[in-house]
Amino acid sequence: MINPARLEGTSVFFCYPFTGRPDYPNPQDWDNIPGAHGSTPQAQAFSMCYGEFKRHDVKVFGLSFQNVEWQKEFVARTALAVPLLSDHEKFFSNALALPTFKAGMQDYLQRITLVSKNGFITHVRYPIDVPENDATETLQLFENVAH
Repeated sequence: MINPARLEGTSVFFCYPFTGRPDYPNPQDWDNIPGAHGSTPQAQAFSMCYGEFKRHDVKVFGLSFQNVEWQKEFVARTALAVPLLSDHEKFFSNALALPTFKAGMQDYLQRITLVSKNGFITHVRYPIDVPENDATETLQLFENVAH
């Protein structure tokens, strides 16, 4: 269990709607929802940049409504370096009134990236138009501070 409000130092939370599985169908009408696709490339990009975030002493977490077992399977299958958090009960997203959308009868997080320092949000990146660029664009926030 991780309580984002109690994390010391700087943290990044990239929130995403859904990661698919090869043996599981996408949610209803997923292909017709702007911005729905891209969670896997987004997570993989954060994983590839993980060393750079660590160099800046920044913790990185992915977060969606998918349950812990789903998150664990995705991390194992894609060999992600970043941990994924489950907000299946929607405590985090409801507390922050994060944007969501519906597909079928289910709610999904809209793509949003939050930067926090000692539990307080210091920066919000929204909307995320190109998911695979989110990691490098977020990393620039720390690169610019370093110079």
